[in-house]
This record gives sequence, C-alpha cells and structure tokens, in this order.
Amino acid sequence: MISVSNVSMRYGAKILFEDVTTAFLPERRYGLTGPNGAGKSTFMKLLSGELEPQKGTVVRPKKLGILRQDQFAFDKFRVVDTVIMGNLPLWKALAEREELYAKAELTDEDGMRLGELEGVVSEEDGYTAESDAAVLLDGLDIEEPFHNRLMGEMQGGQKVRVLLAQALFGNPAALLLDEPTNYLDLESIHWLQNFLTHYSGTLITISHDRHFLNSVTTHTADIDYQTIITYTGGYDDMVLQKTQVRSRIESENAQREKKIAQLNEFIARFSAGTRASQVTSRKKEVERLETKELARSNIARPFIRFDQKRPSGRNAFEFKDVTKGYPGLPVIKNFSASVQRGEKIALMGRNGAGKTTLLKALLANAPGVDSKDVGIDSGLVTWGHEVQVGYFAQDHREEIPGGTTISDWLHNFDPQAAREEIRGLLGQMLFTGEEGMKKTEALSGGEAARMMFCKIMLQKPNILVFDEPTNHLDLEAINALNIALQKFEGTVLLVTHDEDLVDEVANRVWYFDHGKVQDFAGTYEEFTSTVAK
Repeated sequence: MISVSNVSMRYGAKILFEDVTTAFLPERRYGLTGPNGAGKSTFMKLLSGELEPQKGTVVRPKKLGILRQDQFAFDKFRVVDTVIMGNLPLWKALAEREELYAKAELTDEDGMRLGELEGVVSEEDGYTAESDAAVLLDGLDIEEPFHNRLMGEMQGGQKVRVLLAQALFGNPAALLLDEPTNYLDLESIHWLQNFLTHYSGTLITISHDRHFLNSVTTHTADIDYQTIITYTGGYDDMVLQKTQVRSRIESENAQREKKIAQLNEFIARFSAGTRASQVTSRKKEVERLETKELARSNIARPFIRFDQKRPSGRNAFEFKDVTKGYPGLPVIKNFSASVQRGEKIALMGRNGAGKTTLLKALLANAPGVDSKDVGIDSGLVTWGHEVQVGYFAQDHREEIPGGTTISDWLHNFDPQAAREEIRGLLGQMLFTGEEGMKKTEALSGGEAARMMFCKIMLQKPNILVFDEPTNHLDLEAINALNIALQKFEGTVLLVTHDEDLVDEVANRVWYFDHGKVQDFAGTYEEFTSTVAK
C-alpha cells in the first residue's frame, strides 16, 4: 500500500494540490489523470521519493517498481543487467558475489559473506533472474539477440521498453508507471495490459491512452480542483461520475439560490414591519442555505475541426509498385493500392515494420507538402483532382523554425487571414492571451503539436496524413482529435498506437508484417476478428 497524508505542493502562486490525504491499496490499479500541467508527474515523483512534499508525509513499500525516464543512465550496462537492476537488493548482491568470486583466494570472512549473499540471491529468485528478465524483454519485443548488448547501442524506443521491463522485474509490491505505452506498438501494449491486469500489487499509472486506462485500471485518481479525488472504475467511468457529481452540485446550488432569493424578498418586504421574528428566522435560513462557490476545474478542452477548401476528386490517390528502404535494409517493396475520397486508413504493425517509411514514400510529390524528409526509391504515386495534403509528421518539431512567434508562423499559411482569426484559432487550441506571441523555440511538446493542428486547420486540406499525432497530447486533446477525425469528410492516413482512435476513426487497415502489407477493407474491430479466426 502507498499512502499520503496532508500532502501539499505548489509552485509560486500556482497550487497543484493542497492537503491531500488518500491511500492506494494492494490489488487495485489506479489511473492518475488530469490535464497537462495539473501535477501528475510531480505527484508520481512524490510517491516514488524522488521529490519531498512541501507539506505532509508519504508512506511507501520497501520494494517499488518505477519506470525511469532517463534513457541514458544505463548506457554502460547490458540490456539484461539493466532489467535485473529493477530489483536493487538482488543486483547489489549479484555484483558483490561476482567481485568475491573473482578473488584469487577467499578468506573465511569472504566465505561467510558469500553465504549471506547466496541467501539474498535465493530469496530474491536470483538464480532465474536472467531467464525472468528475458521473458519480460521478449514480451516487450526486445528479442534475444539484443539481451546481451549494451544499452548505449539501443535506439530510443528500445531503451524505453527495457526500462519498462526494469520496472516490472522482481515482482515489486507497487508499480509507478509514467506513460508506459509511449513508443510501444499495439502488440506490446496488449502484452503490457495483460501483464498488469494479473499484477497483484498496487499499480499507479499515468497514461494519455484512454483504451489502456479503461482496460487496465480499477480506480481513477483524478487531479482537479487543487486536490485528488478517487473514483471507482476506468477513465470513462471517472468522467461519467465526475460529470454527474458536478451536475448534481450545480443543480442543488441553483435550487438554493432560488430559495435564498425568495427569502431575501420576504426580508426586504417585512424588515421594517411587525413580523420581526419571522424576518429573523428567514435571515438564519439564508445563512444556512448560503451556497459555496464551486472550485474551478483545471480541465481545458481544445476544439479541433478540420474543414476542406474543396473536396478532392472521387479517386483521392493511387500508387503502383512503391518501393522504399534504406541502405542494406529494404522496408516497403512493390506495394500498390488505390484510395477513394473519404476513406480513413489506419497503418498498423510492429514498430519498425515500415508505417512511417510508407507515408514518407507516398508524400514524395504530394500537393501541399514541402517536408525534406520524404522520398521514394521506385514506383509511381498519382494524386487525384484538386488534392491538397495536410501532413503531421512524427518529428514535426523539425518543421517549425525558430526566431518567430506562433502567430507570425501560422500567418504564413494563410496570409489573407485576419489577425483576429489567427487569435481565435489559437484560442480554440488553448493558446490564451499573449501566448500567441510566444517564441516557437520555447514550445513544449504539447504546444508544438497543437500549433501543427492550427496550421492544418488554416490550410483546410482534403487529405490528412497523421503520423503519431497523439504523442504529446493529453486525454482531452486526444478525445478532441478523435471527434474531429470522425467528422472530417475528406481522406485520412493515420499512424497511431491509440487503440480507441483507430477503432473509432478507421474504415480501412493496412497491416505491416515482415515486409508485406495486408490491405483490409473494414474497421479495426472487423480486422482483429478476421485475424483471430
């Protein structure tokens, strides 16, 4: 169990949470929710001991599994050793035992110490440590040939998965996972979901993946109103309960205010007359009924809407024998397809299977795309009549120049737009007040993503090509994007690991598997049921 008592944290005048007292119980899995900036990661650091609360206390179990965020801290260690470090007492015992065995001669004291260390190794399941670590790594798509490599040789996404295996290793009494699905493909996410639903300790996770939260969590601890309120159920259950509670309180307040108005009218009418006792009674009733001001929620919902200047022709685009790869590494080979206006295609498969590679190949001569990082080895791509493409690249930060402001950069994409229109668009995407004058080089990941959506909304394209658009968005923004893509009447190519987004938007699937692409006409649910058969 993890418990917090009277915990408070604030930065300057901003209060994140005040006098929070709550407990996270064994055999329960908690989603920690709240918009960007609400204090989720700060609270997680308090629970792990990385930060001390400004006020209050935190009690945590001895063995705690934590998803480390520093990808470079273990570069000198083997992958399998990095995982075993998730059980620090075991790792220290193994390291000390190895040092003792490396001695030319052992003293009696060394022999006694070795006996103690063997006891620790046995108690902590150290004799199966490497095989247990291998099971975790295999489940997270880190194959056996990589297990003995140094972490410094691994790519960023691979490092994240190794660090996730580290957090899960050794059966800790509690798990603290901050964005565990980042850089995971859907198959790895499904493996993680299954692992966590069978985990018997206390789980606390932050995630912007609604489907993951609904699948894994039994409770939701929501940071809002400068406190933390725990609800029973997953994310969707929390939203429903929270809305119902808020609506009930607002309705009760409205009834109280109506009654107070009636009482005040009586008091005003008879305060100078002979009904003094009744007036006094009603004044006391007004004091009893006085409504408290509802705390303001910190949830902010962007409004995303993708319009088209004009629709494309019926045949949006087609391509024949498209081949794309890298030196010594063929990725896409002789893939052909035709895409009709209004089709919404999800590109799916394991990380590294070629989804982004295909997008970059198709965009080589796309109208409206001036990205440098696109191209094709061979094949032919033909775009339809009146096509205009809006492109959200996975590495979109490279497309945003420094030395300008958000407002000025956006104005380049529609010089005819009035400054008020740009300001209104920025307001829709939660850039309030003078934030439109913020320098582009100072943008956070979430701000850069929202600015890219502003750009695309200004361009009004009829084909949207989105490569991992949810990576830096909070749940409210992802839900807004989901609705916008469902309502968009044009054509969509979408790479995402957000299962709800795929399930609710796509009506066609391109599934990448070992160099081949399966073209399935139907929804993701229909595709998975077909594959299962």
